[in-house]
Amino acid sequence: MAAGTYNFTIEQGANFTRVLSLKENDSVMNLTGYSVASQMRSTHDSSTVVGTFTGSVTNGSGGEITLLMSNSTTGGIEEGIYVYDIEITNGTSGAITRILQGRVTVTPQVTR
Repeated sequence: MAAGTYNFTIEQGANFTRVLSLKENDSVMNLTGYSVASQMRSTHDSSTVVGTFTGSVTNGSGGEITLLMSNSTTGGIEEGIYVYDIEITNGTSGAITRILQGRVTVTPQVTR
């Protein structure tokens, strides 16, 4: 399965939540026993992590994962365009699959 592409916006200083439903061949993907990891960087080859999403499987049999980033974390990220990806790890086999990738635009906060 090739990773999909999804670009989105994070508002600096606000809580970020995104719920994703995964399907494979038009069927809900069973994610029971999987874990989720996701990071943002300024470029693909940057060694510096700009932000880490807290990812979790929130409905394994329903193929649902949730990504979170707190307002204190988003508040510490400079305005700009970044890259990210999301990987899931099979808890039984240890196989890692990249499911999504793209760009994140961080818009500046005015109210502090």
